[in-house]
Amino acid sequence: MSELWKAFLRAVELIVNLDPEVTGITWRSLHISATSTILASLICVPLGGMIHFRSFSGKRGLISIIQTFYSLPTVCVGLLVFVLFSRVGPLGRFGILFTPTVMVIGQMILITPILLGLTISALSGVDRTIKDSTLSLGATELQAIWAIIKEARFAVWAAVVMGFGRAVSEVGCAMMVGGNIRGFTRMLTTAISLETQKGELELALALGIILISLALVINVIVNTIQQRY
Repeated sequence: MSELWKAFLRAVELIVNLDPEVTGITWRSLHISATSTILASLICVPLGGMIHFRSFSGKRGLISIIQTFYSLPTVCVGLLVFVLFSRVGPLGRFGILFTPTVMVIGQMILITPILLGLTISALSGVDRTIKDSTLSLGATELQAIWAIIKEARFAVWAAVVMGFGRAVSEVGCAMMVGGNIRGFTRMLTTAISLETQKGELELALALGIILISLALVINVIVNTIQQRY
């Protein structure tokens, strides 16, 4: 037990002293996850609005499929992206496997169902008369959708933050398509897995503390946004 306590204290020391490896892994994780969340949001928020406001055959089934993929296994996404961008894959000519770029793509695919589904749910809570009033004033459909999104902005922001939380905490996809290369594609989750296997508990605990702290901050932000909404 004393060894674990010493490892914990050493982990705290690494964080307080801003150990270069700890800070590098943390900033890399934040950068990749934030980039994937921003890019996915730019696609999913407008698309979620289109799905919500359009009436078409199979809409209910489509929404059910989107919600089913909330718990999409990260290793399945990793396998899909790996096959697409491997040397013999259809997109292998781009040569981006085991790079941060392909990790961003993988995380975008992973969080897309969450952003789409929660955006649709957020817009469903807005009074439909707002859209009708906007259209009656001469706005286009896209302008009406934008007006509704602004009305539900707090719930939409909560969806974006939850998408970021899903991205920063995943490990399977990052490990498979990023390769866990030190100083290049190693992230919080993949580093924790590797360092634990190596028996380097100090570094693993330091990174684990940071990851749990991020989860706590994300949870507080989501709760605050939802209370305001």
